[in-house]
Amino acid sequence: MFADVILPLPFSDLYTYTVPVEMQNKIAKGFRVIVPFGTRKHYTAIVKSIHNNLPKNFKTKEIHSLVDSNAVVNDIQFKLWEWISFYYMCPIGDVYNAAMPSSMKSDNIKSKFIPKTETYLKINTNIDTDLIIEIIGKAKKQQSLFKQLYNYFQEKDINKISKSDLSNFPNYSPSVLNGLLQKEILQAFDLEVSRINNEVKPLREPYPLSEAQSKSFENIINLFKVKSTCLLHGVTSSGKTEIYIHLIEHFKKQNKQTLYLLPEIALTSQLEQRLIAVYGSKIGVYHSKINDNQRAEIWRKMLSNEPYEIIVGVRSSLFLPFKNLGLVIVDEEHETSYKQNDPAPRYHARDTAIMLAHLFNAKTVLGSATPSLESYNNTVIGKYGIINLKNRYNNILMPDIRIENTYELIKRKKMKTVLSPALNTSMQQALDEGEQVILFRNRRGFSSLIECKQCAWNPKCNKCDVTLTYHKMRNRLVCHYCNTSYKVPSICPACNSETLESLGKGTEQLEEEVKKLFPDYIVGRMDMDTTRGKDSYDKIIDKFQKKKIDILVGTQMLSKGLDFENVGIVGIISADSLLNYPDFRSHERGFQLMMQAAGRAGRNKKQGMVIIQSSDPSQPIYNYILNYNYERFYNEQILERKLFRYPPFTRLISIVFKDKNENKVEKGSNRFASMIKPSLGHMVLGPNKPVISRIQQYNIREILLKLDIDMSTSKIRGFLKQVEVQLREDYEFKYLHIYYDVDKM
Repeated sequence: MFADVILPLPFSDLYTYTVPVEMQNKIAKGFRVIVPFGTRKHYTAIVKSIHNNLPKNFKTKEIHSLVDSNAVVNDIQFKLWEWISFYYMCPIGDVYNAAMPSSMKSDNIKSKFIPKTETYLKINTNIDTDLIIEIIGKAKKQQSLFKQLYNYFQEKDINKISKSDLSNFPNYSPSVLNGLLQKEILQAFDLEVSRINNEVKPLREPYPLSEAQSKSFENIINLFKVKSTCLLHGVTSSGKTEIYIHLIEHFKKQNKQTLYLLPEIALTSQLEQRLIAVYGSKIGVYHSKINDNQRAEIWRKMLSNEPYEIIVGVRSSLFLPFKNLGLVIVDEEHETSYKQNDPAPRYHARDTAIMLAHLFNAKTVLGSATPSLESYNNTVIGKYGIINLKNRYNNILMPDIRIENTYELIKRKKMKTVLSPALNTSMQQALDEGEQVILFRNRRGFSSLIECKQCAWNPKCNKCDVTLTYHKMRNRLVCHYCNTSYKVPSICPACNSETLESLGKGTEQLEEEVKKLFPDYIVGRMDMDTTRGKDSYDKIIDKFQKKKIDILVGTQMLSKGLDFENVGIVGIISADSLLNYPDFRSHERGFQLMMQAAGRAGRNKKQGMVIIQSSDPSQPIYNYILNYNYERFYNEQILERKLFRYPPFTRLISIVFKDKNENKVEKGSNRFASMIKPSLGHMVLGPNKPVISRIQQYNIREILLKLDIDMSTSKIRGFLKQVEVQLREDYEFKYLHIYYDVDKM
């Protein structure tokens, strides 16, 4: 008997191993096995199939050991893995490696999973109860504790108690317990316990829906009869989350599971609290910030007879072993963080979620106030259903958006700080009225760069082709691509001048200036630098919710669906930087970020205000933002996309070449391009240097394919893989790093 297995390595092929005789009645598809690989290594592999076909061209090795007594990967998971591997052109080993918690995989014989244990105590049954008092003797405290424990066992009809529970007894002390243990009256032993809290009771029923929400809910249910996927296009604070809760309830009554996807870990905390209040322990939260052993326990629970009914998580939660999935909710579906960039697999969680739902014959709801152009276009062509929520909950007015022309203000010497006079005044008024303020600047660090006034020299990373960012708190220059830090020079190394100055303002500098302008108020910051710790997101959000922070400065983290009821003013600093990026999606992303950031204002009772600071307010995009006109924005952008052959009218595949030898990567990418151009012609662009052409000492070249939408997916992928094989026949390019970024964002 033989087993074909998937290894957690970047291999597309399955590897065949001999199944030992003693294991043949115990092994099956989806089981984990420890297998030898190479001369000394062992890996945890997943059994893909069992057969009796003797391999002809090689001698098989024997499986070392069996890890499981039940399958840990089901058939639908295998189908999803295979689809990701095929569609995103990555090895299935990379998919397996990304899918499973690392503690469920091992690169040696010993398991990485460490069970959580707790010390328990029981009465020694080998000693007659009547003799125990005699053994204890005159130790009154020991007598008292034993009697309490004995009566407790009789009342509860149990025979063991945790040490932590025993410590709550009136007569407990460590010395008394040790006395009973030394006399062997009590016995201590360790038991494996769960890291998951399974005893949380619901606090409330779902809130009743408003008339507009009820209508949207009914429309979704009706659309589900004819469409598998629907887009809920609701303005910020329109009550989409409560509609989701009612949809969960609808499918829960059908004994169906729900997957609730979020783009950021930061959002899980707020949503977790709202959902736990309704569903208690029926909810599981799954993301990379929780302990890896916890992730493994959640995986095991999903395999049990009592799995979670609702999973709230980020893109990795797609890989969990669902049994009866009925509904997938993709909240803030427009977010680019749904797309995995590095490492492989470079999948898009939104599209993968739709495929997962399809495999279960489940339904998908995509929700956003600013949908991606691709999703909205799918509603226009009739592929998806659409439901519009155009008013905020309780008919609260949308924020009043104003544009401040910073170019004119600086020219007239009316803008002396990073904040315009209008924004400064509005913030002061809001703070005086007890409201909070959010300032959005999508650039972290203190300043974007340091430059010499004399010769225009600026420091660059030794490993990457990028300018270093100055972080004042650390007093270091930091590369935002490889995270290498450098000492800040006192003089210019190029001309020995002392005329170094910092240019561009990041969140750190903005925070510093705001503290000077508003010394009587507490200023907080939320960016990658302040949220590195496990609970740092939650702490900042909790402080802001409890009004312990008056002004919150942050990057795009602040724009991703967070619900703050007391925000009166939102300021968007240097809005043009969101638009002036060499990418066909820059205006779409800029529109989404500004509209989402604006949506944090005035969510409760009073109309909020948003002030956008721009040096070029004449750009057409600002008119769409001022008027909350997504449809006109879509119509303009879709015409441009069609004219210049960009998605949704083409499919993009980026072929990336990486190597430390620049000559090799240049020659390899040119050779590859010359091999595909005869067949694909005008659809091939490049090879070109990307905007960042060197990262972590690897030189990068990129070929962009703009493929016609009606081209065969399987034929294109087969053709590209064939060309890659041909290229690698030349020894010079055998180890050249080549990967494919499908549906490049």
